[in-house]
Amino acid sequence: MNQARDRMQGVIWKSAGQHLTHRLDNGWLAVSDDFLRAYYTRPEIHPVEESCRVEHTLFERLMQDPFAPIDAGELAAIADPDAAANYALVLRFRDHLVAKGSIEAAYASLFAQSAPMIPPVFISQMAHLIMGNILMGEGDATVARAAELFFREQTATTSEERMMLADAEVVETRAQQAALLALSDPGRTEVALDILDADNAGQYWARADHFDLALDFRFSEPGQDAFARLIERWIKHFLDLRVRVQPLQSVKNERWSWHVGLDAESSRILNALYQGEYLPEEGQGSIAALFRMEFLDYDRVVDTMRRKPAFLGLAIDAHDRIRMKPQNLLINLPLKPALQ
Repeated sequence: MNQARDRMQGVIWKSAGQHLTHRLDNGWLAVSDDFLRAYYTRPEIHPVEESCRVEHTLFERLMQDPFAPIDAGELAAIADPDAAANYALVLRFRDHLVAKGSIEAAYASLFAQSAPMIPPVFISQMAHLIMGNILMGEGDATVARAAELFFREQTATTSEERMMLADAEVVETRAQQAALLALSDPGRTEVALDILDADNAGQYWARADHFDLALDFRFSEPGQDAFARLIERWIKHFLDLRVRVQPLQSVKNERWSWHVGLDAESSRILNALYQGEYLPEEGQGSIAALFRMEFLDYDRVVDTMRRKPAFLGLAIDAHDRIRMKPQNLLINLPLKPALQ
């Protein structure tokens, strides 16, 4: 019943937390009371029975008024120093959100040198929520599954000229379950996930929050094309910049003036290739996908890149993982500084 209601409202992932906030006039998401309360009730923050009276009082105050000012003296009075540090971290995060005025603005500014340090899981959660906002009402299951790369780590499997991406956490959990089953049945050791295709695409919406469908990510397959369209929508949503992105097999015979790695490994590989450095084949990651980006609003880019494409790379690391950093699409484009 809840899943049907969410689909009617255009929500893909209940776990993204869209029910905790609402859209502002510009289409970005508000820093709402309920959104902040969700962070105060995290296990690292929520008091336990043994927590001191000061901590319980502070928690109740924040639940009543999520924007309540809290000074350093109040945090110092908490008996458990770890709890005090956790509160300080969450309150820095809250203050950053409030100062920026929306989830999107807070996310985009987290990568400046002056931004507060927050746990990577918070950044992934924000990307999840923002992508849910971008895809409100989306009806293509392949697009929704490809969007998971923006906020969920993937495990890549390559065989028989195929590249399959599966949610890394789900794979790890299934592997642990298989290991337990193997204790009683040594033949049951395989970790298998359903692959999203035309036959089961309709099941995605009911399974979206399970993240248990694998994606065919080969060149020329719908997965890569969907990912390219998502890059366009992500940049448009944040920067109001029109770009056209197309998957590539290589960048041979192209004018290579600018590149953006979509993860740490692809940044390392593309930087080395651009500088003509030798890359050893053993024990290294590899490029999983390449893309060509055209700037349709070419007056927004720096003069040296006017009417020139940029190339994007997504890589599998040495542990067969893809850890996308969607923020690289916001901070590493060749835009004129005053217009970013």
